[in-house]
Amino acid sequence: MRARSLKHEYELYVEREIEQYKDSLPRHVLLAIGDEAVTALRQQSQLVLTELVLWEEVDRIIMRRLRIPTYPTWRRRCFRTLEQYRRPEHWGLKPESALVRAIPPESDGHVLVAGETAARAALYLAANGCAVTAVELSDDVLERVLAAAGAAGLTQRVRGCATDIGHWTPDVPLNAVVCTPAAFAGLTPSERAKVIALLQQATTDGGVHLVETIVAGQEAVSLAELRTRYAGWTISVERDGTTSKSFVARKGAA
Repeated sequence: MRARSLKHEYELYVEREIEQYKDSLPRHVLLAIGDEAVTALRQQSQLVLTELVLWEEVDRIIMRRLRIPTYPTWRRRCFRTLEQYRRPEHWGLKPESALVRAIPPESDGHVLVAGETAARAALYLAANGCAVTAVELSDDVLERVLAAAGAAGLTQRVRGCATDIGHWTPDVPLNAVVCTPAAFAGLTPSERAKVIALLQQATTDGGVHLVETIVAGQEAVSLAELRTRYAGWTISVERDGTTSKSFVARKGAA
């Protein structure tokens, strides 16, 4: 099952590389590749020249130009990249950080990540077995996340939503939520309360919410506010380094 899934990831990777290359070309260059494909196909008299056959030949020409690796070569690269992604240190995380301890490796389930460090959290968690939704306003950030996911064969585990957390609605049960201060930027206290309540409702029993609350000595989201919002949850405040702390709340059984 894993090999079949990885082969599908490879097919998605090839398709993405070819389409991005086509989009980057002026029309006359793309037409010239089409002419090259027609010439090559006419030398194969046994083939019936159809539009589908023509575009398949165009894709083969582009694959050669881009030197897209074969599946076995890509698979080896993918495994090497995946091993790097699984290491907390690759993302600047310490093994004892709140994120690593709150959501241990090989955790199943779905995780929401939001905020300026959503990219590293999304890729680290996906590499360690989670399905991840990354909520981020910047299209460029999401594109980088998805491209990095593809390099490790993780496309099917990571999805991006180009919006802010105040306009995102959970569509699957959540096992964890990871937010940084930027996720709540621009929200009023009442809007934050509504967002947190919605995420709490979508979180399964035993699920965990992790909010980075103090960055470089400045409190981005009040701990008092978070303690109020998470009344009834098991709460702790954990240091992630010398300048930041994380608020961790775990949901008990109803």
